[in-house]
Amino acid sequence: MSDIAQHLDTVRRRIADAAQAAGRPAASISLMAVSKTFSASDVRMAHRYGQHLFGESYLQEALEKMTELEDLRATLEWHFVGPVQSNKTRPIAEHFDWVHSVDRLKIAERLSAQRPEGLAPLNICLQVNISGEASKSGLVPEEVVEVATRIAPLPRLRLRGLMAIPEPAATLEAQRLPHRRLHALLDSMRAVGLDVDTLSIGMSADFEAAVLEGATIVRIGTAVFGERDYATH
Repeated sequence: MSDIAQHLDTVRRRIADAAQAAGRPAASISLMAVSKTFSASDVRMAHRYGQHLFGESYLQEALEKMTELEDLRATLEWHFVGPVQSNKTRPIAEHFDWVHSVDRLKIAERLSAQRPEGLAPLNICLQVNISGEASKSGLVPEEVVEVATRIAPLPRLRLRGLMAIPEPAATLEAQRLPHRRLHALLDSMRAVGLDVDTLSIGMSADFEAAVLEGATIVRIGTAVFGERDYATH
């Protein structure tokens, strides 16, 4: 068994254990393997062992991978998780199934206008700067509901929920707090009538805490593929 297969098995067991502790079915949490900086052959290996959701942050790298993996396209779900620049919205709208990092109305409007009519609606999550870090992108919590109500009616998009990257924390309880706040924001969106179902939270260092607080998608890179080499990015 390859290292990637072993890592996937370990992560899946940890998700299942956290789900059991939360009183949730493990099937209510989807594992996204964040494959940025890793090769198309690594993605192919993970796919061989049952992985179908993959997250990318670097557009050109992602497009090259998609071309190389075109034979698997029917069973791959591509998620864009990096910052979305205005000049990158068209290829993102044309090639991805999900965008987790929409942080302003303008970006949503461009994705809506540029999503090809022949494709299914583009699933999007609003990125929230849940820890208030100056270095992080995202909406401030107080503006989420207003922005969401303006984005939800846009054509060729489906607003699914929220994404966040909380600041690192040393203990499980400290990790749970920002995830809990994000879940409360999702509830506030539902309270005004928005049909949302997704909490994209939890990465390699804190995904058990995220599962305990209601994560529906966890974004795992290092724990699946190993340490990244950012030298070429």
